[in-house]
Amino acid sequence: MSTSLTSLTIADARAQLGDRSISARELAESHIAAIEASRALNAFVSETADRAIADAARADVRLAKGDAGVLEGIPVAIKDLFCTKGVLSTAGSHILNGFVPAYESTVTANMWREGAVMLGKTNMDEFAMGSSNETSYYGPVLNPWRRPGDNRDLVPGGSSGGSAAAVAAQLCLGATGTDTGGSIRQPAAFTGTVGLKPTYGRCSRWGIVAFASSLDQAGPMTRTVGDAAIMLKAMAGHDAKDSTSVDVAVPDYESVLEKSVKGLRIGIPAEYRIDGTPAEIVALWDSGIAWLKDAGAEIVAVSLPHTKYALPAYYIVAPAEASSNLARYDGVRYGLRVDQGDLTEMYETTRAAGFGAEVKRRILIGTYVLSAGYYDAYYLQAQKVRTLIADDFKQAWQKVDVLLTPTTPEPAFGVGEKSDDPVAMYLNDILTVPANMAGLPALSLPAGLSSQGLPLGLQVVGRAFDEETVLRVGRALERAAAFDGRPAPWWRSN
Repeated sequence: MSTSLTSLTIADARAQLGDRSISARELAESHIAAIEASRALNAFVSETADRAIADAARADVRLAKGDAGVLEGIPVAIKDLFCTKGVLSTAGSHILNGFVPAYESTVTANMWREGAVMLGKTNMDEFAMGSSNETSYYGPVLNPWRRPGDNRDLVPGGSSGGSAAAVAAQLCLGATGTDTGGSIRQPAAFTGTVGLKPTYGRCSRWGIVAFASSLDQAGPMTRTVGDAAIMLKAMAGHDAKDSTSVDVAVPDYESVLEKSVKGLRIGIPAEYRIDGTPAEIVALWDSGIAWLKDAGAEIVAVSLPHTKYALPAYYIVAPAEASSNLARYDGVRYGLRVDQGDLTEMYETTRAAGFGAEVKRRILIGTYVLSAGYYDAYYLQAQKVRTLIADDFKQAWQKVDVLLTPTTPEPAFGVGEKSDDPVAMYLNDILTVPANMAGLPALSLPAGLSSQGLPLGLQVVGRAFDEETVLRVGRALERAAAFDGRPAPWWRSN
């Protein structure tokens, strides 16, 4: 395994592939070896080494012809929520046991068209329901980071924890994630990586296993802000197969990265200063404010008064949509089937055996809030609150260009530490959920270490379809923070 090749950024690898100083095959083989030596992390559900070598061979031909795509020859990992033609796609659930799609998700099809090399499918919380990557049928993913002098395993965050761990451990140059309430940004913060949730509708949802259809959005997970810009360019675009996909042009995100933030107005929402937030996270936030002020940005205090209602409203809307979306898993058409008794008993036993405890919990919550007598009291009220949350952001955009906040209320916690307390687990999404409820783009980037030596993230939230400004501000913060932390490779088998 060549450590030097696995430590490249996408931008650097693309440059070296372009001048032929390395080949796509060499790059793929280096990452395949890294994955094979890192199975202790449990980051992958499926490894596709043969596919990666074949993809790399095609990339080398295109590179030699000068016909390279945006991601030509770049080894990537795909969250197992994306359907991939001919490759097992499980959504981290037993109920999709053995499901091999005959079709490709639009996002991954876009990436293959741009020359990306597929290394495998990453582990994830079952049906994207979780904040720690402990609900997967395939077992928990482990965070590559540990507290110095402490060998206890930490969670990588969820639900895109497998993708985050793979990027942080240098098993791939980038990975796809999905974000319903923070499932790209929270694991990015926990693993010292960059995670971008684009505007709702920027990336097609077609071929992505649905959790909550009005909230889910695909996005990139990388080691730098610049790499996120490169990946998003390849992933995004209008898709006629997805009725929620918005027909707007996809900008050249890379072209704005080094543009000065001088004159930009940075909003600091008072409501994100939550009681009980660790002092070191508040201090990091203050550092971020100072960095942007020093770069010439204007700091503006803003109020988002309905922020405190975002999390409870989310945990009504998301389970309601999940209970509807997951009704299709019945043992009849695909995946697990437990034959027992009549048709109704087969449905019941299949779903009982196929779904894990957290998925069952959310189906029950969702079915309850949609039921007769409770729909108006819960679901309808949550949708009204969602409108108020979106209106708060609209008011803020009259004063500022982006918002700056912490990403999470704490650093990574231990495996099993919150498993018995669903509410404590849900509170991990308290700073990320509002952007999903309003459909806005948001970026998490690593900006420092906690007192225990674990990564902490800052979050930039922007206007709808203004990922350019979000990335531009993110790049300015990245430059100022100069975060270069890397986990010690305790997980490697050789």
